[in-house]
Order: sequence, then C-alpha cells, then structure tokens
Amino acid sequence: MTKLTVRASLHPAPLAENACGADLSGGWVPDVWLGAPAPGGLALPPANPTRAWMYSPRGVFFDDDHLVVADSGNHRVLIWHEVPTDDEQPADVVLGQPDGSTEGRAAAGRGPENGMDLPTGVLIHEGRLIVADAWHHRILVWDRIPEIDWTPPDLVLGQPNFTEVEPNAGAQCSASTMYWPFGIAVIGSVFWVADTGNRRVLGWSGGLPDNGRPADIVLGQPDNSSREENRGERVGPASFRWPHSISGHEGLLLIADAGDHRVVGWSPLPLGDRPADLLLGQPDFASAGEWPYGPQCGNRFRFPYAVSLDAVGGDEQLAVSDTANNRVLLWDGVPDDGRPADYVLAQPSFEANGENRWSAVTPDSLCWPYGMWLQGDRLAVADSGNNRVVLWRRR
Repeated sequence: MTKLTVRASLHPAPLAENACGADLSGGWVPDVWLGAPAPGGLALPPANPTRAWMYSPRGVFFDDDHLVVADSGNHRVLIWHEVPTDDEQPADVVLGQPDGSTEGRAAAGRGPENGMDLPTGVLIHEGRLIVADAWHHRILVWDRIPEIDWTPPDLVLGQPNFTEVEPNAGAQCSASTMYWPFGIAVIGSVFWVADTGNRRVLGWSGGLPDNGRPADIVLGQPDNSSREENRGERVGPASFRWPHSISGHEGLLLIADAGDHRVVGWSPLPLGDRPADLLLGQPDFASAGEWPYGPQCGNRFRFPYAVSLDAVGGDEQLAVSDTANNRVLLWDGVPDDGRPADYVLAQPSFEANGENRWSAVTPDSLCWPYGMWLQGDRLAVADSGNNRVVLWRRR
C-alpha cells in the first residue's frame, strides 16, 4: 500500500478563491489524515478493521494531549495519546471492542457491558472521557483516560445499568431517559446531551450527574414525556427535528438541528424550555426548507450535523459541518444577523456542493462530514463518507 503524506507545503494555493482571487478557505489546509488512504479514489475499509482504518467515523475531539474518534461504523472509540502528526497513524487505545481488529455491535455479540452500538459524540472534560453510545441510548463515562484496550466504563447515564440498552430505558420518555443521544457538551457548569430520538436537548446543572438523576433543563418539548418532531407542530424557535451537536461558551448555547437544516442558539444560556435567540441556515424560525439542487450559498445548510465554537483568547471562530453539502463553513465571530460564512472548506466556491467535488477523493475534499472539533488554528473533521478523519491547520 502506497502511503501519501499530506502537508501544507503540498498546497501552496488555497482551494477556493472568488472571482477576484480572494482566499475563500481562510488559509485552512489539510495537514494529517487518519483512516482510509483515500487520495486518488475512495478506499473502503477492510473487512477486519485495524487501529489505523475506520468505517464511517461520526465524532471527533482533541485537546493538547489527546485525539478521540468515534469510529461509529466499527462500533468503537479510538484514542491517541497525542494529536497525531503522521498520516494513517494507528490509535493507541481501542474501546468498545476487545482488540483493534474486532468489529460489530455490542462487541460482536460479547454484550453491551463493555460494547457499543454506533457511538457518536466524544468529549474529554476535566480528565474524564465521555462517549454518547447512541444506539444503546446511553452515555458512558470513564473517570480517567483509558490506557489499555477494552477498559470498562465507570458510569452509565440514561440506563439503569450497563446491561440494559432499550430506548428510554424500556419505559416512557422522561427527564432521565434517552433515545439516540448523539451529541454531548459541557458549557458553563451544565452538561448537555442532544437526545436526538426524543427531539430535545437535556441539561444537568453542576456538570455530569449521578446515574438516574433527571435533567434540570429540557429544551424542545413542552414536557418531560413528549417526543414528537418540532413539538408535533410546524417548525419554530423552540423546537427540534434532529438535534445532533452542541457547542458554545458560558454566554451562548448552539445546537445543530440537522433535520430542520439550521443551527439555533440561546444567549444567555437557557434555564428551561424557551425560544432560541439566534438562527443560522434559514431565513426565519418558521422555515425548515432544504435546497438540494442548484447553487448553494454561505448561509443555507443541508443537514448540518455538527457545530463547533472556539472562543479561546476572546477571538471567536465558528464552524458548521454542512454535511449534505459536503463542506465546512467558517465564520470569524458568531453571526447574529444570518450573514453568509466567511470561508468554505472542501469546495471550490460557496455555490458548489458535490461529494468529493464530484471527482476523486483528495486530501482537501469531503464526503458527508459529520463530526467536527475546532480549537485555535486546528480543525478536526470526521469525514464519514471517506472513512477517515482529516486534521486541518490554519496557516
């Protein structure tokens, strides 16, 4: 297998420029890719996965010391004990499977106690690893970052124990149960979960709760037991169809509502169910239209599955994974007026939206990017359709 190393020096010119030659990528270039060695053509993962190859990854997180990937199609989580600097670098730790070559739901039939089923959201907070084990309808927590494969979690949320995996814990929807939890975040002192299958977002004051404790905040539904799309009504400022990803800071909560093709925000942070204050991707809160054909633009989305806000140092940057348009949109600052994005990645213009630009897979192309994490001059994108994670750097 030929190994291709991608570095910024290989990309002396930005991918996207407008008619006047202005840089539409904002100086972002691909730096390292992990997973399938896809440049020149889509490489499907092998039947037996490795520590280096992935299948449809949907979540990614990094900090100064770790990179964590939800290798969703292989029903496992991969951990690197440093941010990788080499292409196709193998992971140091595998969770959810007994080793680096096993795949299958619930650890290929070994059981849910230590297995996973489509893990998606991943996060490290105050030294603890948090994983949204979506199709097991639960959140798993490790009190320390695991250093060996197959390490069992220390805490489960959304289920009574580590063996039960029914939607809403086999009962009626309540403030302590979950159905397809995809996104997780800690913003301010609140632990947030995008409880996607229940079409709502849950918040626990004081951070990670004990098992069984009901959420203090339920956004998107009129009560704790309701779970209809958009509250059983037309789309509005206080409803969701598929809330999927969560980001923000102490003064702002952002939710990627993928099914309504929009990002909604609350400022200040909501203390209970109330209408959103900020809207991106739609002309107004009563709209949820999709524009699947024809030219796109920088302020319309198609199934935005991820949002990531970086506010380190006071200079805010916002990124939205515009999944079905096969691109990432970025803003300098948080737009409060619906203005178009400042930059676009993986497409030659704001109007284009093709999978891998309707061509061969390249280091700077994307196919259905799901998860994303933005921090400073680095951006990690879970390039799900290309079975890889791409680490970008702003030069």
